[in-house]
Formats: sequence, structure tokens, C-alpha cells
Amino acid sequence: MGNFDLIIKGGTVATAADTFRSDVGIRDGRVVALGHDLGSADREIDAGGMLVLPGGIDAHCHIEQESSTMLMTADDYYSGSVSAAFGGNTTFIPFAAQHRGQNLRDVVQITHDRAGPKSVIDYAFHLIISDPTENVLGQELPALIMEGYTSFKVYMTYEMLKIDDRQMLDVLSLARRHGAMTMVHAENNDVINWLSERLLTRGYVAPKYHAVSHNPIAESEASRRAIDLARLADAKMLIVHVSTPEAAQAILNARNQGLPIYGETCPQYLFLTAEDLDRDGMEGAKFCCSPPPRDKAGQEAIWLGLTNGTFQVFSSDHAPYRFDDTGKFSAGPNPTFKKIANGVPGIETRMPLLFSEGVGKGRLSLNQFVALTSTNAAKIYGLHPRKGTIAVGSDADITIWDPNWKRTITRSILHDNMDYTPYEGMEVTGWPKTVISRGRIVVEDETLRVERGSGQFLERQPMDPKTEGPGDKAPLSSSNTFGADLM
Repeated sequence: MGNFDLIIKGGTVATAADTFRSDVGIRDGRVVALGHDLGSADREIDAGGMLVLPGGIDAHCHIEQESSTMLMTADDYYSGSVSAAFGGNTTFIPFAAQHRGQNLRDVVQITHDRAGPKSVIDYAFHLIISDPTENVLGQELPALIMEGYTSFKVYMTYEMLKIDDRQMLDVLSLARRHGAMTMVHAENNDVINWLSERLLTRGYVAPKYHAVSHNPIAESEASRRAIDLARLADAKMLIVHVSTPEAAQAILNARNQGLPIYGETCPQYLFLTAEDLDRDGMEGAKFCCSPPPRDKAGQEAIWLGLTNGTFQVFSSDHAPYRFDDTGKFSAGPNPTFKKIANGVPGIETRMPLLFSEGVGKGRLSLNQFVALTSTNAAKIYGLHPRKGTIAVGSDADITIWDPNWKRTITRSILHDNMDYTPYEGMEVTGWPKTVISRGRIVVEDETLRVERGSGQFLERQPMDPKTEGPGDKAPLSSSNTFGADLM
């Protein structure tokens, strides 16, 4: 028996802070040594010419989840976690989604029953709160936060999910008191509906009008309003899947004021545009998601936001609906843009796309890539330093990355349960070669090496309400003490 279970030799280790040549010694699922000439191991992996990175954390993905119209996503926790692993991820955080009238505890139990027997990588859950009743706010949610469910998402749009501003203040103030993080889908529901009705009555029904109805102003107005509500409640908040320059600017302005506001964006806002929704026939339905892809200027603004402190997290928002009557066309073969299932897949391509076009093209440093795809999500969602870094004592969640592996993204090379990828035909350079979770080889030689159900659920600790997160300019604002005292 060697000193270690596994040594990764000869690679270049990169964290969010540093890049250095080192071997990595792993024992009992944890990193126990960094250095050279570490000794013997039961198994050695030669990582010469490779990058040794923390495993990816996809902090926004919809796995085995019903939509507000009760449409089930195409990926369950097996296919979803396998696809995530082949894309370099060792942890993901899908949603336990409450629909109106549902008990939160029941929702959490249902989600555990789906995930536990199937997931091949580690997982936590965000809660989706669509029905913040007195019982949910007074009893269920505080208890669940203490049990490790320390983040939840609310919607400002979708008729069956949205909450109003007063309810949002209730949720934000509760999150502040109990050390949880509120995620917000920020789009103005009335703006979208007002535009949609005018389009539909004039016969503008094609997929491309989905993008028209989700005008950038719907997103920028809701983002600014959400930030103001968080400011009133003196609460931390993360705005998800940001797509527009104005919404990005609102987040950056808030952060420059020292407010604990975070931003997330996704591959669809870097690599797709509204023109993709205008493809022949119903092809545009493949690209319908909310918010929708924007224009080239919007893409550039989102790239800038990844480098200037606007966005801390880069997630997939993987929402897989197949291009058939089980998914995109569940409402019929030629639905109006309002009836097309909303979402795009991308859990496996998230990291390769950002590496190739970000690190490979000089837009991002390797350390920024690690922060955006892993470390910051671990910090924001209460998993760091167990996850999100390569350090002595951390879980041995490691992706050995081949920076020179050229691949063309096609449906045939991916492992999700989809029948298309929106990135079909894109060439990328850089792809994960070996993926290790808690010292277990999960992916090697393009083959899955672990059993279904071998992932673990991750309980998270509530935050101290006064602590800083990644990139916070200051602890929670003290300028709003009147509002804080009322919480």
C-alpha cells in the first residue's frame, strides 16, 4: 500500500488565486498533500501537459424537475449528473421546486427520492419558493435553512411561479435573518405579457417573437427593482442568468456601492443571439429560453461583465426539453412562441465553451475561469473550502483538463438525454480528460467509471449574516439601519 490512494503527477495546478506546478496527493477522498516527490501511491495519474483544476460546480440547472406547466425536463438525476461529469463538473445544485399549494418539506423529500438513487456526482438543492405562505415563512423555510438548504430562488415572472414585491421583501428579510441566499429571476411579468398580447393579436407567433416579447427593458427594470428591494431588506441577493447590458450595469453599480449583490450569466448569452430564434420553420424553438439570447453588442457586454466584477458565477441554466412532443412541442406541433417549452440544454458544454473562447482567446485568465466555473459558486452557496479549490483538506474534486484537445460539439458526443444541442458544430479547444470526485475516478478514457447513486448530498451551513462573500466590497450595508431594524 502506498502513502496515498492516488497521486496526480506532473500537472499544472490552477485555483482561483494561483497557478503552479505541483503533484497532488489524495487519501480517503481528500487532498492531503501538494508538492513534489510525494512518495508512493496505489495509483498514479500522469498529468504532464495537463491542467489540474478544481471540479466544476454548476450552480444553476434544472434536473428531473416539473415546470410551472408540469412538464418534466428530459434529464433525470442519472443522465443529468453523467452529462455534468463528462463536462468537468463534480458538483451540481439543481432545484427542489415548490408549486403553489405544495408543502416545502414534501418538495424536498420528492427531490431527494429522485436524486439519491441516481446521481453520480455530489449535489445540493436550491429551493424554489412560489407560495410563501405564513407557514412556509414562519416554520418550514427557517427549519430547512438550518438543515442545510441555504439558498432559494424566486421568480418575478411566469404566472404560476411569480411572487409580488411584498412577498419578495418577506423572503429577502427572512434570508437575511437566517443566513441564506436569495436568487432572483428578474423579468417584469407585465411588460412581457403586454408585449406578447400585442404580438399574438397581430399574428406574430413564430419563435423569434419570444425574444421580441422579452424586451431587454423587462429584464433591466426588474433587475433594478430587485436590487432596490434587497437594499431595503439589507439582504444578500444573486440575480441569475443575466443577458442584457443594462441589467449587468445595474449589478455592477450596486456592487460598486458596496452592496452584497451578485450576478450570474450563462453560455447562451455569450454564444447565441436572437437571430438563432429566427431559423427556418420551427428550428428557432431550440433556442427559446428566458431571458432570450440578445445581440452581438449584448454578448460583448456579458463578456465584459465576466472580467470586471459584475458576474461571480457562470452557470449552464441547463433546462432540457427535447425537440418533440415531450418537450418543446408539448402544446402541439406548431405552437405560438408563448407555448414553446422554455429552456436550452448545456450542462456538459458550459466549461469547454468558456475555456475555449475565454481562456483560449485571452479574454479570461485561467484563474478567472476557475473562479467563475467553480470557486465562487462554492463560496456563495456555502460549499467552500470543501469544494471549489485544490487545497489540503478539501475534497479531492479534480478535473484534469487537456488544454489542447480540439473537439467539434455535436449531439453525438454529449451524454444528456437531449436530441439536440444549441451549440451544434462549434469547434472548441480544451476539454476535461479525467474527472475525479472525492478521490473516485468518475470519467476516464471517455468512459463513466462509477455507479449510479454514488454521489453524495451536501448539507450547507447558513452564512453569518455579517460575513463577506467573494468580491464583496464591504459587509452588509449599515446605511439602511432603519430598514434592517424592522426585519
